[in-house]
Amino acid sequence: MLTIKSGEKTDFTFSCHHPEHSFVMEIQRNIDCMSGPCPFGEVQLQPSVLPALNRTFVWDVQAHKNIGLELRFSAPRLRQIGPGESCPDGVTHSISGRIDASAVRIGTFCSNGTVARIKVQGGVKVAMHLPWFHSRNVSGFSIANRSSIKRLCIIESVFEDEGSATLMSANYPEGFPEDELMSWQFVIPPHLRASVSFLRFNVSNCEKKEQRVEYYIPGSTTNPEVFRLEDQQPGNMAGNFNLSLQGCDQDAQNPGILRLQFQVLVQRPQNESSKTYVVDLSNERAMWVTIEPRPTRQSRVFVPGCFVCLESRTCSANLTLAPGSKHKLSFLCDNLTRLWMNAEKTISCMDPRYCLRRPQLLQVPSDLLRLPVQLHDFSWKLLVPEDRLSLALVPAQKLQQHTHEKACSTSFSYLLASASPGRDLYFGSFCPGGAIEQIQVKENVSVTLRTFSPSFQREAPGQGLAVSFVPHFREEGVFTVTPDTKNKVYLRTPNWDRGLPALASVSWNISVPSDQVASLTFFKERSGVVCQTGRAFLIIKEQRTRAEEIFSLEEEALPKPSFRHHSFWLNISNCSPASGKQLDLLFWVTLTPRTMDLTVVIIAGVGGGALLLFSLGLIICFVKKKKKKGSKGPPVGIYNGNVNTQMPRPVGKFQKARKDNDSHVYAVIDDTMVYGHLLQDSGSFLQPEVDTYRPFQGHMGDCPPSPPPVCSRAPTAKLTAGEPAPCLPPESEDEPYTFSHPSTGEGHQGDTGSPLLGTQEPVEPAE
Repeated sequence: MLTIKSGEKTDFTFSCHHPEHSFVMEIQRNIDCMSGPCPFGEVQLQPSVLPALNRTFVWDVQAHKNIGLELRFSAPRLRQIGPGESCPDGVTHSISGRIDASAVRIGTFCSNGTVARIKVQGGVKVAMHLPWFHSRNVSGFSIANRSSIKRLCIIESVFEDEGSATLMSANYPEGFPEDELMSWQFVIPPHLRASVSFLRFNVSNCEKKEQRVEYYIPGSTTNPEVFRLEDQQPGNMAGNFNLSLQGCDQDAQNPGILRLQFQVLVQRPQNESSKTYVVDLSNERAMWVTIEPRPTRQSRVFVPGCFVCLESRTCSANLTLAPGSKHKLSFLCDNLTRLWMNAEKTISCMDPRYCLRRPQLLQVPSDLLRLPVQLHDFSWKLLVPEDRLSLALVPAQKLQQHTHEKACSTSFSYLLASASPGRDLYFGSFCPGGAIEQIQVKENVSVTLRTFSPSFQREAPGQGLAVSFVPHFREEGVFTVTPDTKNKVYLRTPNWDRGLPALASVSWNISVPSDQVASLTFFKERSGVVCQTGRAFLIIKEQRTRAEEIFSLEEEALPKPSFRHHSFWLNISNCSPASGKQLDLLFWVTLTPRTMDLTVVIIAGVGGGALLLFSLGLIICFVKKKKKKGSKGPPVGIYNGNVNTQMPRPVGKFQKARKDNDSHVYAVIDDTMVYGHLLQDSGSFLQPEVDTYRPFQGHMGDCPPSPPPVCSRAPTAKLTAGEPAPCLPPESEDEPYTFSHPSTGEGHQGDTGSPLLGTQEPVEPAE
């Protein structure tokens, strides 16, 4: 170590080839401004000829505590850096002040910034570090005398164009001195706008006074404007402004730490900054709107800020609008596509008498559609009392379910998911342009409208869902589907990626027009589910014939492609599946015209006419012969009531069946009662009353099929119309008549007749 004092002349050399790796040099100069005049003006680097070592020049200026000293920095101006940061060129300035006998660090600065002046009260110490390879020969700043500034320091930041500056409180990241005042002055060109945002801050525990920040803003009628550190800070400010940080008297036992790091962003005003938008939530009680930045990748280059301002002054990158008030918004942003909007509204019904079957429209309010930022999500949380009410959703346009085979390509979709706590059930994503007319859900549900392009603003008038509170039902969801003849309808079970929840049941009510035939196809041959407890079923039930087909999804293959001539239900009921063996099914429905072969029609018509003529001749001859011979034989057409022709059906539907009374028993059926309908157009005699079988033609699609009870682990066979369902009592509502030849014994129990109407398998429509 070698020390050279003022007034001395010393010669020295180094014994090593690279002294810059082993030695540093500090040049310290004390400037006394207390006993005499201060040497104001530009500060020189002296001595001027020094070895190429890492050098630190220190200027310690001592002044009276009521004297304010000004450090003025010429180009390039300074940029403040935080702890652990370094300067690209290696040149740093460390500036400190004094409070009584204690040193206070004002900050550490690099070149190429906005800090033009620093005013310090009661003396200042400046240390400039130069690396050994830097050939700089000027200090770059000057000292001037000023009157008392009555605070610790003032930092002046000058902007000439768009840019940003990050600044910190004294002693950062340690605590700001107790009960002190520090200020920043910002010089902003009149054609630019400035916004302040606090990056990091902590507050101390105050015993007296209150810690706060104060703004002097041009044109403000309430200067100074006082804010807490927790508040949103002002933005969209035109012209110069001041910001001050005021400490408090801290608690001696638990003082805490007051510190602040903030950013000032200066940019050109956009067209939207002069416009004011109104969002009226005064009539809302459970609706929140949030405007925030889109997720983007960080960039090192300067990016202008994007702020939303409340009442044109309180600006921030994130803003949440609460219900019950009217909000006036403006935007300070170079590109409004960097922002998006999310909203949430809760609709609940706790009193079924008030809201049962009273529809409410789920539609985006017009105030939000008029904002210049894109709506990302609008979520409606629909709440119902448990086991008392369910929900029915009817879209303004029929919906399509999003699948990999047919993806949605519209500007928005509806996402349906359970909103009950602990319930992991996602019904799917749905968009306009499909075949789903209604979606019914059993419990609380969240409906989220998600947009994918700005064109939603134009298409928004066509969107909307009407929600109704309906009586409670058992299925997790019921989908009403009306396919058209042009498109294939793809449908899949909820929770596609995770599997249908355990013991959940979902139904599809699929309509088939009278002139069409529906083709039902499943994507795979087997479901792949493995049940840990219970059983999983697939039930297909035609609503006109009420014939049910039941398949065990764990043990049987899925149905082959089949044709359905009438509207039908499709129900999928899950068991408690084993881990990794979940239930997820994809199927599709297509419609084709119901046609017949012309040749078959002609042959059937010719054959039917010939048969009719032959029957008429035979009957006339038979009647004439009977009139001659008289009636000698026993009566024909005796009804046999002992034949079991009952279809399976639920118990208790009718208290008294037809078999329990005699209203359907004929002792004798005359020939004219049997064959008279063939002569009804001949005019030879009056038309008799004929008791014939007439199938039910009414609506049968009110309720989806219910899965059969679990009786055993035996395989479940496909049921036909003549077999009773396992563990179900016999039905008692459809009894076909059976005609047979008379027997000699009154107690005859045999069945020698044939059904009047035979069962017929569905045939594939002719191409």
